[in-house]
Amino acid sequence: MSVYDKLQSLGITLPAVATPAAAYLSYVQSGNLVFLSGHISKRDGKPLVGQLGRELNTAQGREAARSVAIDLLGTLHAACGDLGRVRRVVKLLGLVNSAPDYTEHHLVINGASELLGEVLGAAGQHARSAFGVAQLPMGAAVEIELIAQIDA
Repeated sequence: MSVYDKLQSLGITLPAVATPAAAYLSYVQSGNLVFLSGHISKRDGKPLVGQLGRELNTAQGREAARSVAIDLLGTLHAACGDLGRVRRVVKLLGLVNSAPDYTEHHLVINGASELLGEVLGAAGQHARSAFGVAQLPMGAAVEIELIAQIDA
């Protein structure tokens, strides 16, 4: 099953690349690596805001991270023209807007990691870091960046 067939079976439509909110590019390719800038959690096109452990629980955070992964796949598609060219998601960096005593950052970012694995199979398995932070741009709950290796 192709990546696009898998997305369709999951009811996922890839979004267009969002316009950067500041002085950066949505992605940069260097050799066979594509670096995607951080994407923030959104709901209905607007930032999904709130702190995990305060306004949001872990399940809500996982859903936010999953939605970020869908946006990342849309940007990766734009960057390489065909998700079939993705050889491997190399690294994911997940930032979680969290209360000081919140400790389930890794479970939140699983929402993105699991979706990438489901859509891309073995190529979606990656190294990862997950951090709790005091705040994210626009008050977003989650921000994730991605590095992928693609065919030349």
